[in-house]
Amino acid sequence: MKRVFLGLFTLLLGVALTPPERLPRFQRYFVAAESYESVGVFDVDNNDTLDLVSGDFWYEGPAFRRRHLIGNLPRQNEYYDDFSTIPMDVNADGRMDFVTGGWFDGTLRWLENPGKKNSRWPTHPIAKVGNIETTRAWDVDGDGTPEIVPNNPGHPLKYLKMTGPAQFTIVQIAPTQGHGLGFGDVNADGRGDFILSDGWLEAPADRASGPWTLHNEFSLGSASIPVLVIDVNGDKLNDLIVGQGHGYGLHWYEQTRTATGQRGWTKHLIDDKNSQYHCLEWVDLTGDGRPELLTGKRYRAHNDNDPGSNDPVGLYYFTWDVARKQFAKHDIAYGPAGVGKGTGIYFAVADLRKTGRKDIIVAGKDGLAVFFNER
Repeated sequence: MKRVFLGLFTLLLGVALTPPERLPRFQRYFVAAESYESVGVFDVDNNDTLDLVSGDFWYEGPAFRRRHLIGNLPRQNEYYDDFSTIPMDVNADGRMDFVTGGWFDGTLRWLENPGKKNSRWPTHPIAKVGNIETTRAWDVDGDGTPEIVPNNPGHPLKYLKMTGPAQFTIVQIAPTQGHGLGFGDVNADGRGDFILSDGWLEAPADRASGPWTLHNEFSLGSASIPVLVIDVNGDKLNDLIVGQGHGYGLHWYEQTRTATGQRGWTKHLIDDKNSQYHCLEWVDLTGDGRPELLTGKRYRAHNDNDPGSNDPVGLYYFTWDVARKQFAKHDIAYGPAGVGKGTGIYFAVADLRKTGRKDIIVAGKDGLAVFFNER
C-alpha cells in the first residue's frame, strides 16, 4: 500500500511541476475603419518590408499608417465587389500584383502594381466565371505553381492556370459546385483532390484532361472556404475541418477505413456556439511546430440575415489535445462588434516584423486590424 501511495504522490508531483503550455499573446493594432472583406500581405514597393493590401488601398509597412489609393471598387449595398487578395506577379515584371473577384460582377480580375506609390492600379479582367463567393490559390496540377480556383456556387468548378505573363487558361473539372471548397489529398495517392459541399472530386493523373471522379460520401452544408484537408488525429489519413459559413457549427470529419479499404467519415464537434465560420487557416501560431486551427465569425456575412448575426463576433484559434482527441478553443478577440473582431471573407497570416512569429491580419465590415503575435 505504501508503494501505491508513493507512486500516486510521485505522479501528482510530476503533473504539478509540468510547466503549462506556452500560449501566444496577441496585441491588437488598429489599421483602418474600412469595410472591405479581404486583405492580403506582400511587399508592394520591393523594399523588403511587408505591406497590407485591402480593397481600395495599400498600407505601407511596418507601421501601416501611410496608405495609398489603388482604385475605386464597385459597391453593392454593404459589399465591395472584392472577395480575395491573392498575391501574384501576373505580368512577370518583378512587382507583385494581386488577383480578386466578386459576387456581383462575376469576373475574375487582376490588379497591376504600377511600381509608383501614388499611382492607381490598372484593373485587368481574366475571365467571366460566375458569382464569386471567394477565391483561393492551390497547386492543382502539382507543377509547383499555384492555380487560381474561384468558388462559384451554382456554376461549374474550374481552375485558371497561368500559361504566360498575364495569360490564363480555364480548365473545367465539374459541371457544378455549391457553397464551400477545399483542396488536398484525400486518398493518399499524391494528388490533390477537391472538396465540395456534397462530396469530393478525385484527381486523375492528367488534371487537365480528366475525368475527375465525384465521391458522394458526405454533405457539408454551407461549408467554409476553404475546407481544410488535414490529418487531425495523426492516423495517416487526411480528415476534413469544416465551418458553416452561413450558420452555426464548426466540425471535423474523421476519415476511417475498414479492413477491406472502405472509406467512411465520422463527424466530430469542434464548436457549436458560434456562426458564420466562413474562412479557416491551418497555421503554427504557438511556435511548437504543430499547426493550430485559426478561424472566427464573419461579421454581417449576409447583412444580418444569417443565423447568429446578432451574436458577439470573435477571432479564435483551436489547439489539438492529443490525449483527449479534441480541440480546445482560445479567444483572440471576442465580444460585441468593436470589441471582438470578425474574420471577413479572406484573411492573412504572416511574420510582419521578422520575429519568427506569425501575426494575423483581418479585414471585414468591422474594420482592418493586425494582431501581433507576442508569444
